[in-house]
Amino acid sequence: MAAYAKAKLFYISVMFWLILGVECYSGWSNHVLTIKTGGSVTIPCHYDEKNPPQKKYWYSEYDQSKIYTNTIEENLSVIDHPDQSLFTATMRNLQNKHTGGYSCVVETEGQPTVTYELFLKVQSSPDVSVVSSSVSGHEGGNVSVQCFYSSGYQNSLKQWCRYKDQSCYTAGRTDTSQNSSVQISDDGRSSFSVLMTGLRLSDCGWFFCSAGEAMNPVYLTVTEAEPVTVHLTVTEAEPGSVTTDQH
Repeated sequence: MAAYAKAKLFYISVMFWLILGVECYSGWSNHVLTIKTGGSVTIPCHYDEKNPPQKKYWYSEYDQSKIYTNTIEENLSVIDHPDQSLFTATMRNLQNKHTGGYSCVVETEGQPTVTYELFLKVQSSPDVSVVSSSVSGHEGGNVSVQCFYSSGYQNSLKQWCRYKDQSCYTAGRTDTSQNSSVQISDDGRSSFSVLMTGLRLSDCGWFFCSAGEAMNPVYLTVTEAEPVTVHLTVTEAEPGSVTTDQH
């Protein structure tokens, strides 16, 4: 029965790509987004900032629909953000029927290209979840994110990754390629925490925490550091003397 289900999924996937006529396909299994039943999620779809595509849309295997950017519906919004070279697809009130494959697609001169694809799994208890889907911090400051995973993922690889370039920081790794400003601590039972220190404005953007192939997105906002103000106080008792207080 399991073999039949896998074969059926493969057949549907192949047919989908043949119908769409896209240039590339790497498989939904690499990105399994797990969301709680009744919840919502926003997926970023990046595109080339130097050569923006003529059309961008969100493709759903569920109903084989193409939802072009700047479309707002009751439970789905696809909005273009040209200043960030991305568009976002926000799905709300997700139910089990919405489980399936989805893709970010762009068109240039009539040629569609998949830029990102995922398999959305709607669950009563998600395999991977986060306390908050958005976090914020000041430039030069710190921010922490807590990611939860189900018991089946206790021994899986835990990572914190950036959506735009799929670069990842891995729990337990100490190699020099890892950025010292990102630390991942896994309790080995049900959660791992991510600590980012010395935040930079360039850190702002979409990330996801993952355990194995299961993942959940988080948006990081970094604001400019507050300037230090200097107050001057002139004391009348001693003419010419000035004291300064820094706050």
